[in-house]
Amino acid sequence: MAEKFTISLQKIIDEFKLEVIYTPKSPEEILIDENDVNRPGLQLMGFYEYFNPERIQIIGKMEFAYLSTIDEKTRRERLELLFSQKLPALIITRELPYFTEMLELAQQFEMPLLRSKESTSNFMSGLIAFLNLNLAPRITRHGVLIEIYGEGVFLTGESGVGKSETAIELVKRGHRLVADDAVEIRKVSNISLVGSSPDNIRHFLELRGIGIINARRLFGMGAVKMTEKIDLVVEMELWNPEKIYDRMGIDTEFASILGVKVPCLTIPVKPGRNLAVILEVAAMNNRQKKMGYNAATELLDRLGMDMEGTESVKDYDAFY
Repeated sequence: MAEKFTISLQKIIDEFKLEVIYTPKSPEEILIDENDVNRPGLQLMGFYEYFNPERIQIIGKMEFAYLSTIDEKTRRERLELLFSQKLPALIITRELPYFTEMLELAQQFEMPLLRSKESTSNFMSGLIAFLNLNLAPRITRHGVLIEIYGEGVFLTGESGVGKSETAIELVKRGHRLVADDAVEIRKVSNISLVGSSPDNIRHFLELRGIGIINARRLFGMGAVKMTEKIDLVVEMELWNPEKIYDRMGIDTEFASILGVKVPCLTIPVKPGRNLAVILEVAAMNNRQKKMGYNAATELLDRLGMDMEGTESVKDYDAFY
């Protein structure tokens, strides 16, 4: 069974600057584990089939208008039925006033009642994106994540192959470090992965012969970034003279991480190769391919050759 992640209600309050009307205990102790939210319009009408009470409920202008049109007794009955579902929280948007019975029922059923100044649609989209990121399935992998020309490049390889040294050279050339040594990768959608660094080692790098350095302190705020989408995986390995490396780029290799396929390259390392420049070219070439241009295909067309490439997938979920 997949591990279920949680986020405290306090982090949601801080992120969206919510007004706390009532909480039965400290918001730090209230944990949210469902990344979907719900507007309980149908539930206020009495329809509860397929209703998921684990979702945060949002009362917007439409729900408020409906509650305003019904008599006080009916309104209390409908709200009592909703609040009795043991909801994780109910949030009122547009800074709309809350009904007296809402506060009474929140206290009765020990349910957090909050309020936002934002419009309902804007708040919902922001909250869903925030929950998707913080509750996403995740794994931690050994490597370096760096942003190169807007592309998130995840460097992997054996310890000592030169990942951190290459990252420093890239930072000196104006690119931004996200994580060194341990990269926490989250699956934020079926096609997207986002990487970040664990809090306790964020912005630190280890350079053999020098020791630990802090990239943010040494190179400035412009040299680091908190998170980055993973667009390309680069596997660095010591040059093997017996191995045939891809020289055309016709064959396509992917890395499978949390079930998401990401383009993957294997780059051999040996003295004299400028890995920082090679990775810059790899990042730009990957962006061109995403835009529909492949230099190898164009060259073969000019030469009148028709070669079909192959596709292979490496399962990175099973690595390390």
